[in-house]
Amino acid sequence: MGRSVLVTGGSRGIGRAIAEAFLELGDAVAVASRSGEAPPGALGIACDTSLTADVDAAFATAEEAHGPVTVAVANAGVTRDTLLLRMSDEDFAAVLDTNLGGAFRVARRAAKSMLRAKQGRIVLVGSVVGLMGSPGQVNYAASKAGLVGMARSIARELGSRGITANVVAPGFVDTEMTAELGEERKAEILAGVPLGRYATPQEVSGVVTWLASEAAGYVTGAVIPVDGGLGMGH
Repeated sequence: MGRSVLVTGGSRGIGRAIAEAFLELGDAVAVASRSGEAPPGALGIACDTSLTADVDAAFATAEEAHGPVTVAVANAGVTRDTLLLRMSDEDFAAVLDTNLGGAFRVARRAAKSMLRAKQGRIVLVGSVVGLMGSPGQVNYAASKAGLVGMARSIARELGSRGITANVVAPGFVDTEMTAELGEERKAEILAGVPLGRYATPQEVSGVVTWLASEAAGYVTGAVIPVDGGLGMGH
């Protein structure tokens, strides 16, 4: 058995690809999601990352099965898109609490195990939207931008204990979510991507597993875009 890995929001899309990539490396993987679903070979745990009790329980279940978590990937996220003047307090708070608050709860709980082990990898899945902004996504962009400050603060706080914290910022990825976009919107998006295509979920998961590898042991506080050049490193 390899490392004990916990991935939130890993039942589908990018999160599922991340879980599958760690499984292929021989790691013991727990997937925490609202549905409790997980890819074959992973331990599925029902968890709402907006609830501290759920996050703590998910880690307890994962560690009982696989040992102390030394790789934590905060990927769970939601959207409630609408223009600023139409966005309610609830729309704003719900997205911030899941996307940013959820990552905080995951990192805080993960740090307990990692401090004891004197090593660990925390990877927060952000978005190019958090770096560039996007009309109709004030709440989502704010939540993803917040991950950058969070990761860099964690990196400075826990670096001396052998724990790294980084952000992966995907652009548009070929998932169920992007498949629902109209053809006109797809063409508009791709016109701004120098590589002229969407990313595959595996292209994102490959960066996540690299950040969790020994090869990335001296990388912390970084924001790595996987966006086909859309953001040009913003």
